Amino acid sequence: MPRSTLRAVLAGALLMVTLCAASAKAAELSAEIKSALSSSKYVYIASTRKNGTLSKPAEIWFLYHDGAVYVGTPPTTWRARRIKAGRTTAKIWVGRPDGPSFMATGAIVNEPAVYPVMFETYAKKYAGDWSKFEDKFRTGFKDGSRVLIKFVPKD
Repeated sequence: MPRSTLRAVLAGALLMVTLCAASAKAAELSAEIKSALSSSKYVYIASTRKNGTLSKPAEIWFLYHDGAVYVGTPPTTWRARRIKAGRTTAKIWVGRPDGPSFMATGAIVNEPAVYPVMFETYAKKYAGDWSKFEDKFRTGFKDGSRVLIKFVPKD
């Protein structure tokens, strides 16, 4: 293959990678939703069923960190099972089931640096209940009885 053709192919591939990376970027949340995420105790997450409809929203503790919503949950929950099955779209309401909302893409992630941030946040945000659940979170992430799900806002 001539060098000029190879350069053109590589330039095209680089352009495609750049465009894909740009389109995969997280959507920017409104100031209202960011404020609600900073002050709310709960989010309500509806995951995508096989038929494409959203499930009933389920209340859950959360961490809002670096523009994403993180939750720790057993891998047997519907939100985790649906993500594993490739149905990653979810709707998240903040503060209450009819509160401000946004669409997100969920993924089960391995981000050990998030755990201490989550534990510290939960200890403050859920002070009355954290002592009852702290061990389940700490050991759960280690032994696999709990997974970390990261929800990134999408357009």
